[in-house]
Amino acid sequence: MDVFVARQAILNRRKDLYAYELLFRSDPDKNHFDGTDPSSATSQLIANTLFSNGLEGLLGGKKGFINFDRKMLLDGPLSLLRKDLIVIEVLETVEPDEPVVTACRRLRDEGFTIALDDFEHHPKFDPLIKIAHIIKIDMRLTARAEQERMVRKYGKRGIKMLAEKVETLEEFEWALSIGFDYFQGYFFTKPVVMRGRQTPSWKMSCLRLLQESQKEELDFDKLRDLIKNDVSFYYKLLRFTNSALFSHRSEIRTIDHALITLGEDGIRRWAALAALGGLAKDKPNELIVQCLLRAQFAERLARLAGFPDVHNWFLMGLFSMLDAMLGQSIESALQQIKVPQQIEETLLQRAPPDDRMASAYSLIRRYELGDWDMVTKLAECLGVRVGDVGAAYLASALGVAEVAGLATS
Repeated sequence: MDVFVARQAILNRRKDLYAYELLFRSDPDKNHFDGTDPSSATSQLIANTLFSNGLEGLLGGKKGFINFDRKMLLDGPLSLLRKDLIVIEVLETVEPDEPVVTACRRLRDEGFTIALDDFEHHPKFDPLIKIAHIIKIDMRLTARAEQERMVRKYGKRGIKMLAEKVETLEEFEWALSIGFDYFQGYFFTKPVVMRGRQTPSWKMSCLRLLQESQKEELDFDKLRDLIKNDVSFYYKLLRFTNSALFSHRSEIRTIDHALITLGEDGIRRWAALAALGGLAKDKPNELIVQCLLRAQFAERLARLAGFPDVHNWFLMGLFSMLDAMLGQSIESALQQIKVPQQIEETLLQRAPPDDRMASAYSLIRRYELGDWDMVTKLAECLGVRVGDVGAAYLASALGVAEVAGLATS
């Protein structure tokens, strides 16, 4: 049985990665989530996904939030879980009767972290509040006055407060100001666009590198000069070409040697990675991870669908958050670099209805949200087996760590 799993970042007050929430579906042959038996999906996730692919690799050493219904709390394979990594997230639909409260208290005593999902205050939840380490509040469903009241009330008790569905920078700043400890959502991907905003000089250098490297015919003299005049590019080029991604008999020490070794496609990929780190210099590191995950996921989808231009699919994923990196609209951001027309139309959502790159982009975004109905439909549009989509995402998530290090260092 194939198992889908997606992950959503949870950041702390410094915008550093604290944890991931794992979203899953156990049966790809159904066009909907296993709503009648969510515990079976959790069991399959634990048994088939986390252990076969490596919990540490999927989570990158961070904590993982997993939803638990009543059946999983009382009868689930909890002995298989690592207490230091897994956060047991009690679903809001779980009735807090005595067996559930007893099970949660036992799990806390054993060393698990307990979180309450989509919390809304009601006296019947008081026994669980005494057990919980973390309370999650839905920013979309809870009025701001109530958010502020609960943060103040439960924060005083030592409970960490997590704001979920934080979709804009303004919402993040509000939640930060009233004392939330953790934040979940896509606020770091949606910039506040300011008219006349000047792009910092270091970002302009990155944009120039992108412009030169994405031209149909590379000008090696211009590329050499750009790299020579920026110490960070020089360092990243040598580190990239001497990394474990390649095997060389001797160390590469010069720009010319590195460029010749990489070849045109390799140069374009390295330049995109090098520029990415610079463009996201003042952003959360998770933004870089998410860009690289999208890029690798898109490339794997291209291979599954039988497309030859996999590099363009990689770039499509990589540039899909260019607006967040520059703090500009995606239209303004794309005007500053020259990308193939298909990538531009895809990211601006102007592609023809039957465009397969656009379908892949939609699939990637829907996968991140755990919208499995649309994932299934879009996989069919691409002619890709839906189970292979889940495997491609997992492989991308597991493989992104090393490449992210090359982009940020």
